[in-house]
Amino acid sequence: MSYRKTMSNSSPPRKSSASSKSPRPRAAEISPADTLHRLLRLSNKLMAPFSTYLEHRYKISLNEFRLLMLIGRHPHSASHELAEMTGVNPMSVSRAVAALQKHGRIAVERDPANKRRKTLVLTDEGRRLYGLMRPQTDKVATYLVSALTTPEVDMLNQYLDTLVDTLEATDDSGNSRFLEFTRPEGDDEPAA
Repeated sequence: MSYRKTMSNSSPPRKSSASSKSPRPRAAEISPADTLHRLLRLSNKLMAPFSTYLEHRYKISLNEFRLLMLIGRHPHSASHELAEMTGVNPMSVSRAVAALQKHGRIAVERDPANKRRKTLVLTDEGRRLYGLMRPQTDKVATYLVSALTTPEVDMLNQYLDTLVDTLEATDDSGNSRFLEFTRPEGDDEPAA
């Protein structure tokens, strides 16, 4: 099975034509900074359909969009759980939750099993918006992996899981190894 499919609007470039533009440097010639740059570029490119088609039309920020889509997929999640799932800091999640509530897109409910736990659910307006934006999200995901075979997508997911696990690793005291490793010289403040 392959992830390559015929797409109605536009098809991705075939591997041979994409790689024939210029020879790619060998892994030994690529620095970690080059890899980071590629990941940041990929992230920025993935946001183009959002900013082009959704942001202004639905008056929604990127963090609000990400949260709305996640709540649609995982209803009754708590804010801190969504922060963990997205990797977005809790303050940004809190701001996005407040904005989504203000615009009537989500509601906060008490968990009947744990009265101290508050969960987030889509309102009727939130479900309507989720239904409108879900196909666009699916198109982005489909296009992203369309030039890859199933084994390549599996390998990509393994690499992504390894990278996320590396960034989320903690030491015996629960401190982020990533934040400790990247601490600027002379900065004695504890990492968050």
